[in-house]
Amino acid sequence: MSDSIIDTNFHFPSQLSLYKGKVREVYTLKDDLLVMVATDRLSAFDVVMPRGIPFKGQILNQIATKMMESTADLVPNWLVASPDPNVAVGYLCKPFNVEMVIRGYMSGHAAREYKAGKRLICGVNMPEGMKENDLFPTPVITPATKAEMGDHDEDISREDIIKRGIVSEADYVVLEDYTRKLFQRGSEIAASRGLILVDTKYEFGKTKQGKIVLIDEIHTPDSSRYFYADDYESRQAANEPQKQLSKEFVRQWLISNDFQGLEGQSIPYMSDEYIKTVSDRYVELYENITGESFVKADISNIQERIETNVLNYLKTL
Repeated sequence: MSDSIIDTNFHFPSQLSLYKGKVREVYTLKDDLLVMVATDRLSAFDVVMPRGIPFKGQILNQIATKMMESTADLVPNWLVASPDPNVAVGYLCKPFNVEMVIRGYMSGHAAREYKAGKRLICGVNMPEGMKENDLFPTPVITPATKAEMGDHDEDISREDIIKRGIVSEADYVVLEDYTRKLFQRGSEIAASRGLILVDTKYEFGKTKQGKIVLIDEIHTPDSSRYFYADDYESRQAANEPQKQLSKEFVRQWLISNDFQGLEGQSIPYMSDEYIKTVSDRYVELYENITGESFVKADISNIQERIETNVLNYLKTL
């Protein structure tokens, strides 16, 4: 589909470099400024799917922007402006090489590990007698090392992070504190929308001044898992799967088509019809998470629209 954006190659004034992540493309400009473009690429099992999902980039960028604004009183963040539906502009930071994953419930990766008989994840004990989607006694932080494109993120313990010098102990204490504060606020926002924030991940960086700030994005369906609160208890009691708002539905579809990102496995074919259902689900996620109607941006020429909006913004600086 040409109505999605899966790659960019802009040349902005005073541009120094371009980094392409799994989903976002980050342009570094002079004066310690970053322009981050959320593409419509879809990543699952650390593999980028061959086709884009219309409006996905806009949805992720707009949720993240709203969530950054609603948590800025708790934790400082990198964001300065959002001049286009797919774009965030902020301060250049040196990222920490860990993703701070926090889990309120035993779902997803943690549940898969638990089913495999493991009771220790990232150095944290998981209690006996739990079943999938049960609430942890207290939220569990399970950090992961950040992978390059094509590699898998790896679980790592707090002790190993500090021992291996990936993050200093003093900085790690701040990362943990910020992670718990953000998760608490995110859980409160979710509850106000009739949702449960199940698990999520945060990324942090340091400004040139040495200040630790939240970077990248937060509380989007790509980085977070949500359940509907109204029937959570009844589904758990009946041992039924939870109805969730996340990209787990994509992961489950891939698993049912024999793909988990393992060697020798091929990405299944995604038809136009399937792509549209994924796009529709992302719109549903947006509206549930934000409590607002989604307004589709003009996608007749996304590349031109983004470039024009960013250039116009840069002229104001």
